[in-house]
Amino acid sequence: MNTKNKIKHTAEDLGVKKVYLESGIEVNPIYTAEDVENSNSKHEMPGEYPFTRGIHNTMYRKRPFTIRQYAGFASPEETNERFQFLIANGQSGLNVAFDLPTQCGLDSDDPKAMGEVGRVGMTVDTLDDFEIAFKNIDLDKITVSLTINGSAIIAIAMYIAMAEKAGYDISKLRGTAQNDILKEFIGRGTWIFPVDKSVKLVVDTIEYCAQHVPKYSPVSVCGYHIRESGANPIQEMAYAFCIAKAYTDGALSRRIDIDDFASRLSFNFDIYGNLFEQIAKFRGGRRLWAKIIREEYLAKNDDSCWLRMIAGGGGGGLTKEQPENNIVRSAYYALISALSGTQTMALCSYDEAYTIPTEHSAEISLRTMQIMIHEMGICDTVDPLGGSYYVEALTDKFEEEIKKEMKTVDKWGGIVNAVATGKIQESVSKQAYIREMGMQTGKVDKVGVNIFTREEESKPVEFHPYNQEAADKQVEKLKRIKASRNNELVKQKLETIRKDAKEDKNLMPSIIEAVKEYATVGEIVQVMKDVYGEFEEPIFF
Repeated sequence: MNTKNKIKHTAEDLGVKKVYLESGIEVNPIYTAEDVENSNSKHEMPGEYPFTRGIHNTMYRKRPFTIRQYAGFASPEETNERFQFLIANGQSGLNVAFDLPTQCGLDSDDPKAMGEVGRVGMTVDTLDDFEIAFKNIDLDKITVSLTINGSAIIAIAMYIAMAEKAGYDISKLRGTAQNDILKEFIGRGTWIFPVDKSVKLVVDTIEYCAQHVPKYSPVSVCGYHIRESGANPIQEMAYAFCIAKAYTDGALSRRIDIDDFASRLSFNFDIYGNLFEQIAKFRGGRRLWAKIIREEYLAKNDDSCWLRMIAGGGGGGLTKEQPENNIVRSAYYALISALSGTQTMALCSYDEAYTIPTEHSAEISLRTMQIMIHEMGICDTVDPLGGSYYVEALTDKFEEEIKKEMKTVDKWGGIVNAVATGKIQESVSKQAYIREMGMQTGKVDKVGVNIFTREEESKPVEFHPYNQEAADKQVEKLKRIKASRNNELVKQKLETIRKDAKEDKNLMPSIIEAVKEYATVGEIVQVMKDVYGEFEEPIFF
C-alpha cells in the first residue's frame, strides 16, 4: 500500500450505502489515524482538563458508579418500604418519584388532584410525609435525589428541614434535586410559574445551598427529558448546556463566585439508540462543558469544570411489544453509560413502557448493573474506548455539532427567551415527528416493533393498580395535620413568603421556616402564584 496516498475509507470511496446516525452525522465504513490527526484527545489523560476521558483519574477502579433506581409509591409508607427493599438489595442511592399533584404544587385535598393522588409517584403534602418516607434511612450513607421541578424549592426545603430535625449537619448534607424548570417547559409540563420567575426560584436554591448546604447539588440539568420528548442527541446536549448556562448566569448575577457553586451543578442524560453515538455525545459533551466553564466563566478549580452526570437507559428506547427485549436493551444502555464515564447510573426496568416497575423487574435492573460491575470487568480500566479512531473522531464531531446548536439557541435570543416563546418546544416537536415517521415508514429500525415482529396473541401484562385507599388515607392525614398544627403561626410564615416574594428576596429561608410548621405544598405554591402569576403556554397556529 502506498501510504502517501489518502486511504479510501468513506462510503463513496468504497461503493457502499451511506449510513447516518440519528444526529445526522455520517458514519464512514472505516476510520484511520487520518481521522484523528488533528485531535488533542490522544494526548489527554483521565482526570485532567478538559476531562474527555473522565473526570477522575482512576474512575471506577477506585469506586464504581452509584446505582440509583427511580422509585416512589402512593403513600410515604409504601415508598419507604420500596426504599428499604432497594437498599437491602445493594442500591447505593435513592431517586424519589413524586406524584403529579405534588409536582404541580397541589395538595391531596385539592379538587384538581382527584384521581391523581399517588397514582404515579409519592404524595407529599407536608414535612410529615418526608419524615415517614425517610424513616430509618441513614442520610450520611445513602444520598437522595429528588425528582421534582415546579415545586422543587419546597421539596428541597422539606429535605433540609427533615435532615436538620433528625440531627444531621446540613453543611455536610449530600444529595441532589432535579430542579430544572426550563426543561419542564420543553419536555414534561409540570411548570407552575412564568418562565422568568421559575428560573429565579432555581437560582434561589443555588444561592442558598452555596451559602448553607455546600455539598448538596440543587440542580440536575436534564437533557434526559428533552431527548425523551423527541430531541436528537446533539439537541439533547446543546439545550441542556444552554439551560445550565442560564442558571449559572443567574447565580453570577447575585455575585456568587463561579467556584462556589459550579462543582455542585449536575446533569441527567438519556441513553438509547446507537451505542457509539451515545458514548461520543458524552465524551464530546464533557470536553465542551469543561471548556465553557474554564474559558467563558473563568473558573479556577478543576472540579468546577466537571460534567457530573447520572446517565441510564431512557424509557423512550423501551417498547411494550416483546417487552422482554427491554432487558437486553437495558443491558446495552448500562454498558454505554459505564463506557461514557457516568458518576451515577439508573436503568429503566423492562416493564416501564407500560407500568410502574414491579419489585421483580426493578431487581433485574439492579442485577444488570451489578453483573456489569462484578463480572464483566467494566471497572478494570479507565476509558477503554479511548484511542479508537472511530470513537475519537465521533467525539470531536459531537463537540463541534453541540457548539453549533448552542449558537442557534443564541440566535433565538438565548434559552430563556427561546423557551418562553416556544421556539425550543417547536424544534423538539419537529424532531419527534421526524423520528416517529421514520419508525412508521421503516426508515428507523426497532426490533419487535417494525422488524422481527410476530403474529401472536397479546400476552397479559401486569399493571400497577391505583390505590384509592392510600389516596383516601393521605387526605385524612392532611386533615389531621391541619387541625393539629399551629395555624396562626403557619399563616404568619406564609405571609413572610408573600412579603419576600414581593420584595424579590431569596425564598429558601422563609419556605424552610414555613415547612417546619407543616405548611403544605399547596399553601406555599398558592402564595407564590398570588405574587408571580402562572405560566401560559404559547400556542402556534
